[in-house]
Amino acid sequence: MPLTAQSRAEFAVAPARVPPMLAQYVAGVPDGDAASALAGAVAAGLDRLPLPGSGATLARWQALSIAGGHDLSFAKLYEGHTDALAILAELQGPDIAGATWGVWCAEPPGPGVALRVAGNGRYTLSGRKQWCSGAAALSHALVSCRDAAGRRMLAAVSLRQPGVEVTNQGWHAVGMAGSASVDVVFTDAQAVPVGEHESYLTRPGFWMGGAGVAACWYGAARAIGERLLAAAHAQTSDRNHRPDPHRLAHLGNVDIALSGAAALLLSSAANIDAHPRADHCALALRLRLTVEAAATTVLAHANRALGAGPLCRDAQFAHLAADLPVFLRQSHAERDLATLGSQLANTGASPWAL
Repeated sequence: MPLTAQSRAEFAVAPARVPPMLAQYVAGVPDGDAASALAGAVAAGLDRLPLPGSGATLARWQALSIAGGHDLSFAKLYEGHTDALAILAELQGPDIAGATWGVWCAEPPGPGVALRVAGNGRYTLSGRKQWCSGAAALSHALVSCRDAAGRRMLAAVSLRQPGVEVTNQGWHAVGMAGSASVDVVFTDAQAVPVGEHESYLTRPGFWMGGAGVAACWYGAARAIGERLLAAAHAQTSDRNHRPDPHRLAHLGNVDIALSGAAALLLSSAANIDAHPRADHCALALRLRLTVEAAATTVLAHANRALGAGPLCRDAQFAHLAADLPVFLRQSHAERDLATLGSQLANTGASPWAL
């Protein structure tokens, strides 16, 4: 059934206490089982984040950052699930108690997924979908598809029904292995359209959701940077050893990268809350690309400063270091840079004044 006015209001006023509660929750969850961690977070109500643009976007991003700093495979599933809840609220999609959601909207070249009306008036999905994170563990997914007229659609589908085959194909990476982003084959699986054609892409929340992914990246980069900070502090505090100036220089570079990314996250969240109906394409791209660059810088300097020790002897650090480069490739790199440049060139207005 659709989300009620009451449930939408509950989303809008989701308490800012969720981020510290999530931090407490993940502190007791070992990394390496992202699906179980997501199920536990949903059961505890820690997925009920403020909606993007509701006035508490920063609290939403703080929760995503905490997830990223714990385990990026968990963050991938948690971000997808919470993004799905925001999409369903915005487009008045089905509200299914206890469901765990994925958002599978990658559109690589080749045949996609078709949404068709069956003889009984119900809708079905058929086709192969790639990059389906958490497919073996989630209960439902929002899937991008095309209708009979070739128009872009979004459909909600239960993954626990005949006609849904979760394969073991399409994922061979060591990084982000816990996200299990495999191919899923649909064969006349029952589905429910969410919104009208193109509405998934044209809704105000599209770019707000895209910006939120950067908070996951930032959380991982911050956790890596804090490992370097702790090591540098311990060395500086030890009177029997002289501080390593090279390590301190690496720490300075990490500080510059993280401080700049954090400042942009803070100002972007405030901008979204001040203008919740605006087109935030340029904002989201600028934020994603800035955090991507910062995360890349942090990882490089932390690895050079700390050496092989934490990569080999610290399981969480090793996971973050392996996962982060893979997760960052959700960015479209130069294509996103070109899109951002095109946005700026088309307006001609400088966004850089203080």
